[in-house]
Amino acid sequence: MNLITYWALIALCVGIEVWGQIIGVQDLTLAGLFAGLGVIAVHRLLLRADRFEEFTEAGEEA
Repeated sequence: MNLITYWALIALCVGIEVWGQIIGVQDLTLAGLFAGLGVIAVHRLLLRADRFEEFTEAGEEA
């Protein structure tokens, strides 16, 4: 996931949270919150996988 996609998804989730606060729907606010946490979690997992892949490739070359 590139940084533009990451920040666009985070901005969308924050927008959903804010909209939920404005119209007073708690479920929408929580949905935006959990979606944002999911985006962060997937981004961190993908970064860790990329780093692990680079680490294993470096180990094979040595």
